[in-house]
Amino acid sequence: MTRYARGGAAIGWGALSPGHEDGPVDGVRGDGGVRLRRRLGRADLRAVSEVRGALRDLLRHWGRPGSAETAELLASELVTNALVHTDRDAVFTATVEPRRLRVEVRDFTGRRPRLRGADTGDGTHGRGLMLVQALADAWGVSAHGVGKSVWFELDANA
Repeated sequence: MTRYARGGAAIGWGALSPGHEDGPVDGVRGDGGVRLRRRLGRADLRAVSEVRGALRDLLRHWGRPGSAETAELLASELVTNALVHTDRDAVFTATVEPRRLRVEVRDFTGRRPRLRGADTGDGTHGRGLMLVQALADAWGVSAHGVGKSVWFELDANA
């Protein structure tokens, strides 16, 4: 796993944390956190707005002002990337704890995402991971046996 702090500096390698693999689709976890999980159909861009709405409902009373909006923006970037840049389904997972939100989008291709400058040709591509890097408190990429997860974390009070 590659983990990045805000601004993009790599801060370490390690295994995926327990509790971030398969689990219940939605609900309260044993440790009191709440998990939202959605399966995303291949190239189904309607999933972007559906994920944003579900995350908005989940985060209605969480974190500092603006946290939910930041989470929605970053989640929609990760979901869009997974659906546009792979030819596979994906899985969205948001885990909310009192002090932290972790969002990850798992796809089933091994190709790692890369930061790149904005595409000056049409102005609509190339900003997603730059936004994640700038706005998330931490973010990274975790390899799986098949595929990878791109994730970010927001602190509730940072």
